[in-house]
Amino acid sequence: MANIHHPKRGSHGYWPRKRAKTETPHIKSWPEGNDKPKIQGFFGYKAGMTHAFIVDYRPTSTTSGREVKMAVTVVETPPIKIAAVRTYQRSAYGLQCSGEIWAEKLDPELARSIPLAKNLKEKNWEITKDAEEIRVIVYTQPKLVTSTPKKAPEISEVKIGGGSIDDQIKYAKEILGKELKISDVIKEGDMLDTIAITKGKGWQGTVKRHHVKLLSHKNSKHRRMIGTAGSWHPSWVQATVPQAGQMGYHQRTEYNKRVLKVGENGEEITPAGGFPNYGVIRNSYILVHGSIPGPVKRLIGMRDAVRYQRGVKIQKPEITYISTTSKQGA
Repeated sequence: MANIHHPKRGSHGYWPRKRAKTETPHIKSWPEGNDKPKIQGFFGYKAGMTHAFIVDYRPTSTTSGREVKMAVTVVETPPIKIAAVRTYQRSAYGLQCSGEIWAEKLDPELARSIPLAKNLKEKNWEITKDAEEIRVIVYTQPKLVTSTPKKAPEISEVKIGGGSIDDQIKYAKEILGKELKISDVIKEGDMLDTIAITKGKGWQGTVKRHHVKLLSHKNSKHRRMIGTAGSWHPSWVQATVPQAGQMGYHQRTEYNKRVLKVGENGEEITPAGGFPNYGVIRNSYILVHGSIPGPVKRLIGMRDAVRYQRGVKIQKPEITYISTTSKQGA
């Protein structure tokens, strides 16, 4: 009997593979909070990758406790600002927004993204009485990042987690209209999920897009095509058939990324000659173990890990060396 081949190799975990609507990542779910209230997400710009020597913190690793070389990603994280507080109530259709409270002073650059209200009403905190969830509307400050040509801030919604609802409302009152630094939200050793729009590769064929096996050299027409588009019945091409189409520029989430370092001075991490296609880091930054989605200059959404259950202690990793040698061979 002949071997059974599997021409469909690419994952259908995300389908259809269409281009993302926006480069700003949208975070749809949030983990349970801790004892103290805090916002559960932050945003930064991907600068590039380097390597570092770190004492292996993974207890089940064969090199646990020994110094190992790790690939790390550098994300520049200028402060974000809190534009508004949003309250949600539970209904038969899930969580429904029940009210918003906007800050009195907003950056004029925000008008590039949304229309700003000229006459804001008095803050009515009475709407928070029956709230079951508190979220804040945050916006970035790309004007502080000289490596990106953007001027219009990106806007997103972030949940406040931890403590009781009263504690969350009190915390929301304190941060409304103010700046938040990365050190106020993320600590060294924390586990994060990174959400970003992947690098776009345009229209690609079935072999590159779905990793379909090449046809035999005896094929009379082409090698980089699918063997069959499906059966006669049903008499249409099903979605399970690998075909050419858009590849990349999709929103993807990578889970359980450890924060190795949170720094304030970007010059200490910038390699000689700057990061390729990015330049010099002039704001605060974080080091993340491993790679994350997206090209350089892409906005990266970071969220407290929602699937982390294994027993690596939340402690500051021991870093012995971070490479700042030139990435361009200079």
